[in-house]
Amino acid sequence: MPTTHRSILLSHIGAIITIIIWGVTFIASKILLETFTMIEILLLRFILGFILLVIIDIGRKGKPVLKNNISIKDELTFLLTGFTGVTLYYSLETFALTKTSASNVGILVSLAPITTAIMALIWLKSEKFKLSYLYGFVIAFVGVVFVITNGTRFEGFSVEGDFLAILGTFAWASYSLLLKRIDTKKYHIITYTKKIIFYGIITLIPIALYDNISISLSDFSVLHISLFLFLGLGASALCFVFWNYAVDHLGVYKTSAYIYASPIVTLISAFLVLHEPISLFAIAGAVCI
Repeated sequence: MPTTHRSILLSHIGAIITIIIWGVTFIASKILLETFTMIEILLLRFILGFILLVIIDIGRKGKPVLKNNISIKDELTFLLTGFTGVTLYYSLETFALTKTSASNVGILVSLAPITTAIMALIWLKSEKFKLSYLYGFVIAFVGVVFVITNGTRFEGFSVEGDFLAILGTFAWASYSLLLKRIDTKKYHIITYTKKIIFYGIITLIPIALYDNISISLSDFSVLHISLFLFLGLGASALCFVFWNYAVDHLGVYKTSAYIYASPIVTLISAFLVLHEPISLFAIAGAVCI
């Protein structure tokens, strides 16, 4: 897909919208966790996202997108992309939260741009890494630490949980790099994002079964339904489309850098919705980012 000034502008706008929505998702998840497990939340949100993308894809062409000449290589790429970006990343992040503090996970997950840059240097020759990126990544990471700790005492590291969180950053880096292998001239962004989420759901199901999920209609209130629609239609379907579009036109380095802004959005939304205080420490971190 050719990159124009318009597509670059749309990519930045899409990445900003995505980070804002992803930064707010923790509030929705926090409320839903009172009734559902994290795996149940993940499975339901991505199923809803997949359904929306199927409807959009059918409406876009007027008929189901089914081709006789299915490429096994392409499908394998979609499978790996869905596994790393949906199942592996979110599962590692979820399990990390059971072993270490949320602040630790938030700090370590923000290493994703750095791990993405490291992997891109090795596997992605089409994008050149600039030393200024490294300076920016380091300063932003320091800011993330300030924002997430928000002036509170640092709780220290947990080897097992923190290791899982770091592995999660490599899972997301793998997802970002695999996106660059998708032929965007052959597949519309809605079509390949739909395929990615589909394979993410397929590979997430065994984990959900192992976790003994148990969902009943009686568990759902109007609030729960609204939050799931937000997570599924907004945070999963549309945001994955926006993010994939940004990676395609801005590249993995510039798009990944937006991840650093997520803690700022979380901090502000927590202040506005949950009335959690913001310290000068956090403000200094926001300036760094």
